[in-house]
Amino acid sequence: MSDADLDATDPRTLPGFFDALADGELLGGVCADCGQVLLPPRPACYACGSRAVDVEPQSHDGEIYTYTAVHTPPPAFAADAPYTVAVVALADGGRLLGRVAADYADVAIGDPVELTVREPTAAEREVALDYETDWPVHVFEPR
Repeated sequence: MSDADLDATDPRTLPGFFDALADGELLGGVCADCGQVLLPPRPACYACGSRAVDVEPQSHDGEIYTYTAVHTPPPAFAADAPYTVAVVALADGGRLLGRVAADYADVAIGDPVELTVREPTAAEREVALDYETDWPVHVFEPR
């Protein structure tokens, strides 16, 4: 598919990525030239600049690559603080940022996690941009 064919249903766009995620499918872009995994997918590789990016299903399993606690979130999420966010190295080679369903003190680098998907809360919908209100929320669950 050429860049001229890109529209919001293409998984190389954020709407297309989140539509697939809502169906339980995590899709990543994989550069045909250098092998870089792009999460979310995009039309061009950020490692080498190639436009030869294939879209492939990705594993929901991974491990904590790095993490932190959010103590001062945006006002809409103040009641959730502190909460843990992490960069997760997925089994297929990509990395994805997301919340972790565990307290900061209970998380360590290398911990195994699994990506889950849920509907956004009322507070999340309230602060979302108009086109994001139905996008699912991904959360990493400790295994």
